[in-house]
Amino acid sequence: MKKRLLWQIFPSYLVITLLALIAFAINVSFLIDSLFISQTRQTLEVRAQLAREVMETSIDAMNLAHIDAACKKLGQETKTRITVIESSGRVLGESDRDPQTMESHLMRPEVQQALKEQVGFNVRPSATLEQRMMYVAVPVLRNNQVVAVVRTSIPLIEIQHTLSALTHSVVRYGIIIVLVLAVVSLWYSWELSRPLVLLQKGAQEFAKGRLTHKLDASGKGEIAELAKTMNMMAEELDRRIQSTVRQQNQQQAMFTAMLEGVIAFDISGKCLTLNKAAAKMLGLDASKSVGRTAGELIRNSELQLFIQNALQSIQPTEQFILMSEPGGQESNIQASASPLLDNLSDNMGSLIVLNDMTRIYRLEQVRRDFVANVSHELKTPITSIHGFIETLLDGAVDNPENVKRFLNIVARQTDRLNSIIEDLLLLCELEQQDETVRVPRQVCIIRDILNSAVELCRHKADERTIQLDVECPPDLKSNVNASLLEQAVLNLADNAVKYSNPGGKVIISAGTEQNNLVIRVQDFGCGIASEHQSRIFERFYRVDKARSRQMGGTGLGLAIVKHIAQYHQGTIRVESAIGKGSTFILSLPMSL
Repeated sequence: MKKRLLWQIFPSYLVITLLALIAFAINVSFLIDSLFISQTRQTLEVRAQLAREVMETSIDAMNLAHIDAACKKLGQETKTRITVIESSGRVLGESDRDPQTMESHLMRPEVQQALKEQVGFNVRPSATLEQRMMYVAVPVLRNNQVVAVVRTSIPLIEIQHTLSALTHSVVRYGIIIVLVLAVVSLWYSWELSRPLVLLQKGAQEFAKGRLTHKLDASGKGEIAELAKTMNMMAEELDRRIQSTVRQQNQQQAMFTAMLEGVIAFDISGKCLTLNKAAAKMLGLDASKSVGRTAGELIRNSELQLFIQNALQSIQPTEQFILMSEPGGQESNIQASASPLLDNLSDNMGSLIVLNDMTRIYRLEQVRRDFVANVSHELKTPITSIHGFIETLLDGAVDNPENVKRFLNIVARQTDRLNSIIEDLLLLCELEQQDETVRVPRQVCIIRDILNSAVELCRHKADERTIQLDVECPPDLKSNVNASLLEQAVLNLADNAVKYSNPGGKVIISAGTEQNNLVIRVQDFGCGIASEHQSRIFERFYRVDKARSRQMGGTGLGLAIVKHIAQYHQGTIRVESAIGKGSTFILSLPMSL
């Protein structure tokens, strides 16, 4: 766990303060010691000079008794050890000892300095008193010669006691000062760290994305200016992020809504991004595709090769690729590739755009088939009519039996041609209604519509002894266009009668399923093979072309039913098996 800023600043101040006070105390101690030693030396020198003046006459007379007595008296009064030493080293007087019993002091350092007419000074243990002493010696001159030395001394233990007392005082006051400075340092550290902590918390809020948070900038100095600057930075950053997010959302919405599949690869062939359309075309999971290579994502070898070539080229490329869909169907894909370039125009990868052209291809195929079928369906009756007319013109008109037979054939072909044209016109009308015209609808009784359609094809059913059964609740109602729904049921019933075996049965039933009106037209005829079931609702598509034309069909009936279902926003489908018959299921919403 990281330490708070306060406890990083305060110990530093405290350590600096302690070191400064310790250094100050040491320097003061040395200074006091030096000053005290110097002052004590001066004091001893003054006392030595005073004792020299007092005993100068006695020294001249060499009155040893008077010298010793004076030493003891002055030593007692000044609490100083006073010694008078002859230039030969003999002790003439001593304040603390009997001079007769003392050894020669000639070799004492301070005495040697005094014999050289200097003030002698020395600190050393006393051989006589066996303790550390400070000595100061002054010479006694006669005729410019040193005849004696007056020496004063005191034990250093007294100086040490005094210095110890002073040191204790310094330490005592130093501790007080340290405590005061510690409190001041703590307060100052807190005052210094508090705005920084607030800035830190504000920066953490900014890091969490809460850029509307405001830092306290009410203070003075650089920290307040820093808080103002950070607030301005957060506002500007928030504005730019909002703008970026809006642009990103717009781009993402556009990217997602594109019907074309878009997938980007980096220069190493790894997927950078792809949209839903690309994931659907390639059968991928968009959330698990990023970071994977083209070889891992794409199973089509032709598309893999196209991507590899695109990554190696800086020129836009395009290619049509045939791909297999999961259901086994094939789709026609138009693949386009464009290089991804950075600011320095270096190749960073490639952007692949996949455009599914399958529907366009199929529509084009349907258009071609439609034109061919229309041409064929119209050409057949016209050719027949033209042929019989030429036969009549060539002389067959003179034979009344041939004329009647030929004219009957021309009449049937004309009716067939008329039926084809009427169905085409109905299909065009239905397509226009799907796109522009709103044909009125109303709530109708479904049973009445079914009965009306059955009556229209009753004659054809009776000719083939086919039974028509209607199964519908009498109170079943739905919002439909009655005439269009009747046309759809009529077409389905007519087909069922055509492809039922003589003496068979056709069941027309209606009911409701999941809020939908469901009408079923079931026959028990030849049935429809599975390979034809997906195409029987196309215009002019015939399962058995020879039989269909023989039965008089135009090939447009089921296409009309499909458009009527789409007009009602419903569906039409078939369930059939060879030799078991077919069931056409028309499902329409109950209310629109």
